[in-house]
Amino acid sequence: MTQTVHFQGNPVTVAGQLPQPGDKAKDFTLVAKDLSDVALSSFVGKRKVLNIFPSIDTGVCAASVRKFNQLAGELENTVVLCISSDLPFAQSRFAVLKA
Repeated sequence: MTQTVHFQGNPVTVAGQLPQPGDKAKDFTLVAKDLSDVALSSFVGKRKVLNIFPSIDTGVCAASVRKFNQLAGELENTVVLCISSDLPFAQSRFAVLKA
């Protein structure tokens, strides 16, 4: 299945099914800042927001992490998972220095 979305005002054709609000994510495992494994299923019973971005070391991505965390602080029973291709050390550094 293909569909057209808009990126910076330009139409882009994408393949596959985009997730819809309320769709359930399959369980997956991430690496935490202490290098332990953390599964999505470990947050059972909580609402989960997945903030997926390329790198914490870009201005737009850093701003999105700050905004998601600010908004999440106002929500009950919600966890925000900030997921990037960065090493856990980079995200930890960001949390200490720039958050």
